[in-house]
Amino acid sequence: MASHGNPRPADGRIQVIDSHTEGEPTRVVLSGGPDLGSGSLASRVERFRIFHDDVRRLIVDEPRGSPIAVGALLCAPVAPVTTGVVFFNNVGYLGMCGHGTIGVFVTLHHLGRIAAPGTYRLETPVGVVSAELHNAHDVTFTNVASYRYRKDVELDVPGYGRVRGDVAWGGNWFFLVAEPTVELGLADVPALTDRTVAIRRELHRAGVTGADGAEIDHVELSGPPQRPDTDARNFVLCPGDAYDRSPCGTGTSAKMACLYADGKLAEGALWRQESVLGTRFVGQLVRRDGILYPAIRGSAYVTGETELLIDRDDPLIRSPRR
Repeated sequence: MASHGNPRPADGRIQVIDSHTEGEPTRVVLSGGPDLGSGSLASRVERFRIFHDDVRRLIVDEPRGSPIAVGALLCAPVAPVTTGVVFFNNVGYLGMCGHGTIGVFVTLHHLGRIAAPGTYRLETPVGVVSAELHNAHDVTFTNVASYRYRKDVELDVPGYGRVRGDVAWGGNWFFLVAEPTVELGLADVPALTDRTVAIRRELHRAGVTGADGAEIDHVELSGPPQRPDTDARNFVLCPGDAYDRSPCGTGTSAKMACLYADGKLAEGALWRQESVLGTRFVGQLVRRDGILYPAIRGSAYVTGETELLIDRDDPLIRSPRR
C-alpha cells in the first residue's frame, strides 16, 4: 500500500488529455496523478478526498483548469474491465459521469489503447458501465440502473414560489423539475443558475434527500425543445454551481427513469435530449437480465494534450478556495 501522508504535490508534471462531449469538457489524467492504492473504487475516492484533494483542485480548478471541467483519473480496476476511473470536478467527486464516460472512451481510442468499433467496460465508484465505441467520436454507454425515488416533491422556494419535482438516481442524485414556461436559452443562464441554486438550497433546508440520506447535488429543469430532432431541452446545475454544457448523461438517465415510471417512455423507445447549448444525446431504456438500464449515445472530440507543470514556488500551487 502506498503512503498517503502528505497531500501537497511535489514539483513535477501531470499529463492530461482534454476533450469535450457535446460541449462539456473532460480532462483525463494519464500520469502524475495521486497514487490511490488498491481496494474498491469507493475506498480510493475516500483516499483521494482525504489525502489528495489539493491535487484534484490543481487539476480542474483555476488557474490550470476551469469551473466547468470534469476530471477523470484512470486507475486499475477491481472488476475485469478496460479501466477504472474516478470522476471529479471543481468542488468534489462524482459517482458517475455520463459525458465523462464518453470522453474517456474517445480519449482511449485517441491514445490507441482501444480500437473502434468495439464494446468495452468501465468501472466507476457506483458500478460498472459498458460502452460501445462506434467510431473515433461516437459512443453509446449503458449506465448503471436508474430509478425514480420520490415523485412530485413540493418545495416553497424563496423568490420563486411553489416548485414540484421528482427525486431520481442516474448515477448521481437529481431533482428534476418540469418548467415549460421558463426560457432555457444561453441568454437565460444567469437567471437559470440563480433559480436552480435556490431550489437546491431549499432541498437541503427541507431535508429532501436521495436514498439513505444521500445529498441531491444536481438540479435539472426541463422544457420544450428548440431543435426539431429532440424531445426536450434541459438546464442542469452541477455541484459547484456550474451548468452542464452537454445534455447530461446521468441527468438524461434519471429523466428517462421518471418518464418510464409515468408510462411516458416505453422500453426501447428513443428519448432525444437537448442541452442548453443545443447539443444532443439520444437515449433509450434497454433490458438486461430483467433490469432496465439507460443507454445513451453522444459524441466527443479530443481538444488538447497537455502537461500541467507543478512548481513549489508558485503561490497558487493550491488553487484559491471557493
